[in-house]
Amino acid sequence: MILVTGATGFVGSALVRRLAEDRTCKGVVAAVRHKAELWSDWVQQIEVGDLLSFTDWSTALQDVDVVVHCAARVHVMQDDATDPLFAYREVNLRGTLDLARQAAQAGVHRFVFVSSIKVNGEVTQPGQPFTADDVPSPLEPYGISKLEAEQGLRDIEAHTGMEVVIIRPPLVYGPGVKANFAVMKRWVARGIPLPLGSIHNARSMVALDNLVDLLVTCLKHQAAAGQTFLVSDGEDVSTTELLRRTAQAMGKKALLLSVPTFVLESAAILLGKRDVAKRLCGSLQIDMGKTRRLLGWTPPLSLDQGLKKAVEGMSP
Repeated sequence: MILVTGATGFVGSALVRRLAEDRTCKGVVAAVRHKAELWSDWVQQIEVGDLLSFTDWSTALQDVDVVVHCAARVHVMQDDATDPLFAYREVNLRGTLDLARQAAQAGVHRFVFVSSIKVNGEVTQPGQPFTADDVPSPLEPYGISKLEAEQGLRDIEAHTGMEVVIIRPPLVYGPGVKANFAVMKRWVARGIPLPLGSIHNARSMVALDNLVDLLVTCLKHQAAAGQTFLVSDGEDVSTTELLRRTAQAMGKKALLLSVPTFVLESAAILLGKRDVAKRLCGSLQIDMGKTRRLLGWTPPLSLDQGLKKAVEGMSP
């Protein structure tokens, strides 16, 4: 039996659908805040409320062999919390570790944790991609909370014997994605001229289907136990190239103006949008050689295939 937390979220709901279709296990328990999602009878919904340090997981963990922990307080560009690090820690650290302790006590064999590439850091230098074995260097509260959760999980693993697998994805995109990718798609769909035609960075992303496929692989693969993996589509693109290929997937042409990067960065700083400029102009590359080598895993979808699925059915 597999327990999926955050089962109505972007990644969790896609994983539940994949498991329900493939029937790769005895059954699926979907942990949700409130019962609403409609799955097949093969998926059992358990209402657990919020992910907090005092959440009771006893009912959801009955007869469960593997937990895939997707629930989290996700990263937001403009956090209105009075103390963002405390808010992230309450869910991503304390809530995660309390779940893991209860899982170990319930006899769960493996705990798969969806972390974040932000544990490694925010940007990479040319030719120096992040690897799974780099010394972590998170710079923001979200990444710090994820790193602390990883460290706590390794401690629980050492003291209980429950296997822990950690996966750090970069930006995840796919059908129904929101945030920055959805904004970019609307720009392209409306034919808005964008001053992003001369950006020569390199960024790794991962299609939702590719991330879900790796999660499924890590449910049982013997070599995954005790490991940390990075994941991407296996192809890095600049912001300029991403816009062009997204437009192509939509059957449109991106209207891109060639504005020097330093001008964009200077304007963003003046407007108080330094973080936006960093994501548009900076690089974040991933080396997932360890993932390929230990698991024999390759992304089932190419970047273009992932973009095609992501834009289909999206409203302008």
